[in-house]
Amino acid sequence: MGLDIRWPIGGLFSLIGLMMLVFGAVTSSNAELYKRSLGINVNICWGSVLVVFGFAMLGMAWRAAKMPLATAPAADKK
Repeated sequence: MGLDIRWPIGGLFSLIGLMMLVFGAVTSSNAELYKRSLGINVNICWGSVLVVFGFAMLGMAWRAAKMPLATAPAADKK
């Protein structure tokens, strides 16, 4: 069968989430940057959400790849 769409979606969301987490961790000491968001580091918050979603998609794709394909029942021959 073809490529499961959950593989690229999970990889994309995981990669973007990891980039946001790293950026949020590097810039966490810059209070001026997060002044508009009431001092909340939104990069760490949304980065972690994206990583969790991406890993969930990758986990579902991995689990689906391990399961055997269902075979159609044989037609009754009379």
